[in-house]
Amino acid sequence: MYLIYRCDCGRAVYSKEKVATKKCVCGKNLKVKERRIIAKVEDIGQASDKVRKLQEEKYGEAFFTTADKIPNKR
Repeated sequence: MYLIYRCDCGRAVYSKEKVATKKCVCGKNLKVKERRIIAKVEDIGQASDKVRKLQEEKYGEAFFTTADKIPNKR
């Protein structure tokens, strides 16, 4: 079972149900039992998909490009 919750920075995070702490990519250590659980899913594939969906809802769809197509703002 995997738990899905948010960090204080807003990023959606998942971890196994038995895990006590998880480190977000922002650097904050999260105590899982103190977090509000958004969802519970059975396997890691579902957890990854759910986190991706939550991130897209908050920040928009991810897109990839090459550096030469990004305008230089200097």
